[in-house]
Amino acid sequence: MQRFRVAMFFWLKKLLGFWLMPLQVCVVLLIAGFWLGRSPRRARIGRGLSLTGIALLWLFSNKYVSLALVHPIEARYPAIPELAAGEPPAPALAACRYVVVLGGGNGNSPGLSATNELAPSSLSRIVEAVRLLRVLPDARLIVSGPGDGHHPTHATMLSRAAESLGIDRSRILFIDQARDTEDESHATARLVGTAPFALVTSAWHMPRSVALFRHAGLTPLPCPADFTAHTDDDFSWNDLFPDLPSLERSTWAVRERLGYLWIWLRGKT
Repeated sequence: MQRFRVAMFFWLKKLLGFWLMPLQVCVVLLIAGFWLGRSPRRARIGRGLSLTGIALLWLFSNKYVSLALVHPIEARYPAIPELAAGEPPAPALAACRYVVVLGGGNGNSPGLSATNELAPSSLSRIVEAVRLLRVLPDARLIVSGPGDGHHPTHATMLSRAAESLGIDRSRILFIDQARDTEDESHATARLVGTAPFALVTSAWHMPRSVALFRHAGLTPLPCPADFTAHTDDDFSWNDLFPDLPSLERSTWAVRERLGYLWIWLRGKT
């Protein structure tokens, strides 16, 4: 019964999360508006829903709106600065015995290297982890991510990418059964115990990750990667028009806020 309840909440979270994303909300509003607009008595409501969907889609796809949504999340934890060759890292980083990389997805294309199969967020995360491991010669790498039963697990793809970037396989540990960040936090706790470790994930995912890891009794050193909000970029008139990268930034921002709300409601922050 307990396993059924856990599975039910997991898939409920996934289902609600999917339909509350910006693009899906806008599409639903447009479809509902079109449908209601066919009826003379509901045409005004239909036009209102359609205009709302168009306006929201424009806003979520605007660079400056998306930056305003995601920047406060990404700025919560500062990035690890450049690590100069020959200089010791900061004490908090030097103490880390593990570098934990959370999964971010990959494709499957025969003939491609692991680094070319990783999703952009995953590639950024593993590159950051390798950067840290180069100044932590005694630390071990923990990679996470399940598989679909037909292809190598995501953890395996991260491991292959790390090896291609110079990390010895003997330094790598795997978490390949965790379905989400909460599962990853518990699996990490079983591997690292009380040892200090660096936690690497996308900057927009870090606040929720840290909350879940701390709730699991861990004290990670946040090492964000994959920053999407670059606030010092030069202005361009094209920035005023909708674009897909901005819609993606808005989607991550909405997703993480909803995810944080979910764990807050469950008392896990």
